[in-house]
This record gives sequence, C-alpha cells and structure tokens, in this order.
Amino acid sequence: MQIVHADSVFQVEPGTTPNYNRGNSLVKLVDVMENVRLAAGREWYLTESLQYLFPFETLDLYGPSAPNTTLTDPRQQDIKTDFQKQNVRDFRTGDTQLVRGYVTLGDWTGVFLRLSYRAGPDSRLAAATSYKLGQSVKLWLKVGAAVTPSLISVPYNQLSDRYEIELWSYPGSDLRNRLDEKGQAAIDSGELVARPDLVRGDISTWRREGLDDQYIAQVATDHSMHPILPLVVQLAWADDSAKIWDSQGGANYTYAFNMVVRGWNNYLAVGMSTNPHGGVGFLEYRNLLSNYGRYAGSNELGRTLEPWNFNAFGSKNHGGERENFMAVDYMDLHIVQPNCGIGLHRHRDNQEIFFMMEGQGLMAVGDWCKLPDRERCIELRTLLPGHFAMLKGGNLHGLMNPTDEPISLFMFGGYD
Repeated sequence: MQIVHADSVFQVEPGTTPNYNRGNSLVKLVDVMENVRLAAGREWYLTESLQYLFPFETLDLYGPSAPNTTLTDPRQQDIKTDFQKQNVRDFRTGDTQLVRGYVTLGDWTGVFLRLSYRAGPDSRLAAATSYKLGQSVKLWLKVGAAVTPSLISVPYNQLSDRYEIELWSYPGSDLRNRLDEKGQAAIDSGELVARPDLVRGDISTWRREGLDDQYIAQVATDHSMHPILPLVVQLAWADDSAKIWDSQGGANYTYAFNMVVRGWNNYLAVGMSTNPHGGVGFLEYRNLLSNYGRYAGSNELGRTLEPWNFNAFGSKNHGGERENFMAVDYMDLHIVQPNCGIGLHRHRDNQEIFFMMEGQGLMAVGDWCKLPDRERCIELRTLLPGHFAMLKGGNLHGLMNPTDEPISLFMFGGYD
C-alpha cells in the first residue's frame, strides 16, 4: 500500500514561526466535540466514558523549519528535533460522526452508539441526490459481527442540522418510560432506539471479581465497550428511497474505535500473587502491555518498519524488519496548565506513552493516512489518573486540559 502522509504540507517561510494561537487544530477538534448533541439528558450518560470518532477528509501539516523549508515529503524529513514538521495545521471533518459510551438507568448501565450524518448541501449524499434529501435517510450498519437485518431510518435533527440516531443496548421494552422528557421525545422521533441486537453489553461484565487470571481479550468479545479490543463499525448511507447511496461504491465505510488506553479498568488480565518474589502478603497485578509469558507474540509493543522509518538504533538501513519491542529515547514529566494543550501532531517513526498521573484531559489519537482496514479518523476520549494511551508510529495525537486544575503527565518513547 502506498501511504500518503498528508493531503498537503504548508511551507513555512524561513525565519518565521506558525501562529499556533490562531486557528489551532486542537482547539478546532474540541469545538467539534462540544457541538455533538446526545439524545437524552446529560445525566443519563457516564461522561468520562464517552468516546468520539471524527472521520476527516483532508489533513494539512506544517512543513519543516529552515534550512529544510522546501522539503515537503514527510518520508524525507529526517531532522528529529525539528518539531514544526510534525504539527497539524488544519483538517476538514467528513460527513459521518460516531460516539460511543455508557448510559445508566437505575440498576442498569449499558452501551450506546450514536451515528450522525451531515445534512447540509456539502455532504456526498446531498450532492448525489441533487440536494433533495428529505426528513430522513437510510443506514446500513454492522457493529462488530452484528449486522442490521434491514435498513435503519435515521431522522433529521433540526437543532444540529444532521441526520442522527442513537442505539442503546437496553434489553427491556420500557426504555421510554424510564427516560426524561428529552429522551422520550428522541424515542418518539426515532432518534433514540433500543437495539441490543446491534449494540451489546453492559458494564457488569467488567466487574473485577469475575476476571481473576483471565485473558481479557477472550472475554465478551462482542461487547461494544470492550476495554482492550477495538470496536469496528461498518456503514453506508442512502437517501430515504434507498436508491442513491454514499457507500464508497459499494465497499462501505469502515471505522474503528481503537485508541490503545490501558490502566486500572483497561488491562490484559488481573490476578493475585502470594509472597510476591519472596515477599510477604499479597500483590494484585493488572497486566497492561506485554510480550511476556502468555502474551508472547502479541505484538502490541512492536512495529513493522517502513522504508522511511528510523529503527531503534537510528538507522534506515533495516530492510523493513519487525521490532518486537518499544524503544525508549526519553522519559519526561509534564505539567499542562488549565485550558492549555499539547497540539495535534504526528510522529513519523516512534511509539509513545502518555501516562496520566494527576488530573484528567482529553486525549486525541488518529491515523494520518488511510489504512487498509479503516478510514482516517481522530478519536477523542478522556484520560483519567492511572491510565495511559499508547501511540503507534505515525499516529496523530494531542492532549487538551479543559479543566481549571493543572494535570501531571509522565511521557516516554522515541523521538520523531
């Protein structure tokens, strides 16, 4: 596959520095998130569980600093300490947006998946219908291995100017009666629907007591909020007659919630050791990332080198080999002040860990290129104390502190 690193690279004139305080791409991403509407009242959602997936159509990177300002091919930008060449100047979101997370109703806490499509004249489907979309569109959907048996009708939402539907894993028939006025109106309009056949699982699956010494990747693999397995969503949109489609010519769109987040509630396995390493008492362990023991061959810590990558020893003369480990060139402590953020950028070569020590922030991770198994997206979710996000080589990433308290980060990885 020919990997395209960016749709365009903005050449920065020698002796100048981009104005990152104007039109900042991280701020733009947070604005997109803040404009997302949910079907029911906010009190029904576990806010810290919300995960946003924003496909994007175009990506614009800043070019290198002088004297390499004309070197716009990212494959040849080999000056590791030139951070300007990594930064995202701008992006343009696509027609589709996805959100997943947990919702709670009394003693039940389950999963929801929200899907929406741009309703304005600039969407692909609007153009294909000669700008004659009506009050609803149709959706073909596959969530994991679960496929809708018939097309889903998705109503127009005047407040957001989008076609939107929210699917809950609620198993009962009394969902409307348990919701507030906003949620009931969403059910009446068709915006909120109980679909446990498509969106599966509840939070009780991950109770600590039931997971002793189990390899979590083999537990409830169809759970729509699995803590370590990605959720793959395939879909295609059509007009209300189902005669005109936005489906990539029948190939459909494939999206993946796949940010690697590990910590107290996102781990490979959990168990108890007595007299750990000849000590006294007990030790509770939670395996996070590993190539060791039962996880040998997992490849989570490794990478396959592309021709333009430096290997762990700083050489491009590697023949595309696989490194089954994560190289570490630095370990840093960072304090991110309130309403400040680490901008959206990409590393061409290295893997990196963002470990949240204190506070919480919005972590963004995404693909800077179209991969064979998914569309380009930026995923946004909350990073909590004791959790970390792992970034693979080339991932777009950034972190925003939207709170009124400083946050403390431990970061380590390899440069570029």
